[in-house]
Amino acid sequence: MRFAERLMPLLHRFQPETAHNLALMALERGLLPAAPPLRRLVLNTRLWGLAFDNPVGLAAGFDKDGRAPAALLGLGFGFVEVGSITPKPQPGNPKPRLFRLDADRAVINRMGFNNGGHAAMADRLDRFRAGPQGRGIVGVNLGRNKDAEDEVRDYVQGVERLGPMASYLVVNVSSPNTPGLRTLQDRGPLTALLSAVKTARDGLANRPPLLVKIAPDLARADLEDIAGVAADVGIDGIIATNTTIARPDTLRDPQKGETGGLSGAPLRDASQSVLFDLYQLVGGEIPLIGVGGIASGADAYARIRAGASLVQVYSALVYGGPYLAARINEELADLLEADGFASVADAVGVDHR
Repeated sequence: MRFAERLMPLLHRFQPETAHNLALMALERGLLPAAPPLRRLVLNTRLWGLAFDNPVGLAAGFDKDGRAPAALLGLGFGFVEVGSITPKPQPGNPKPRLFRLDADRAVINRMGFNNGGHAAMADRLDRFRAGPQGRGIVGVNLGRNKDAEDEVRDYVQGVERLGPMASYLVVNVSSPNTPGLRTLQDRGPLTALLSAVKTARDGLANRPPLLVKIAPDLARADLEDIAGVAADVGIDGIIATNTTIARPDTLRDPQKGETGGLSGAPLRDASQSVLFDLYQLVGGEIPLIGVGGIASGADAYARIRAGASLVQVYSALVYGGPYLAARINEELADLLEADGFASVADAVGVDHR
């Protein structure tokens, strides 16, 4: 723990992407001790046949290549999502492409799906599954290559190659940093894509749950379409939300004008609103994962009450440090117990009732 306290100020002296790579390196080499085990039964939850020790996960984007899932689970996360991953390796967008907005406790990124490709990810996940923490819940977030000739095929290849090692799969159609990607959220393209991906998933022996990740920059009619497609195709869940291309007037940091997706504290209310509306549209029938601006137990509790069965964090780690998940879980457990809930599931969507 003391090492982590010294690590954060040191990392903030580096450029954001360098700091991120150093943090991943420290995790890979076992330099961060595991968080003390949580013994709060109220946090245990079950979804899609998976037993989560707690509902707080790490969102995709931090560990794009599956380099340190075991170490990340040891920090107190109930689950970890790796990726986004594409069939072929690609370098992503030119640097600089990651910016800390310290004054706003936010991040802007235009990374562009930089990753090492399916083959390298498959090798790492194989080693993880064979290790002592191999039963941990690790989801895989799938993207498409920037130069993809058949974008549906890119996602299908991800299912076929990585699905056997995934606790769940996510179809990412909402990153703002790959040209044309967000148009896949339109009803026609989304139906075709999810239908093809679901067919591929159904052919796997383990049949991992299939989710789609959506943007916060959607009108009510768009959310209605997405809810309808999700129900018609029969996917297992929706992640709300990815980063935003909006720039709230409240932003103060000089880097607020950088191009890319904004995440962190300024995204919290917009992401909460999308999740609240989406829960109503799916009638509570399709599980939701809430992500965007969550930095405390109170934030996580609000998202659960609005309809999230699970939550994820990422940008808040930049400011809260590696043991943020453990702190959020302790605060969340206190809030659940104070309101008389016996489990996370009992609190999901209570603000709609």
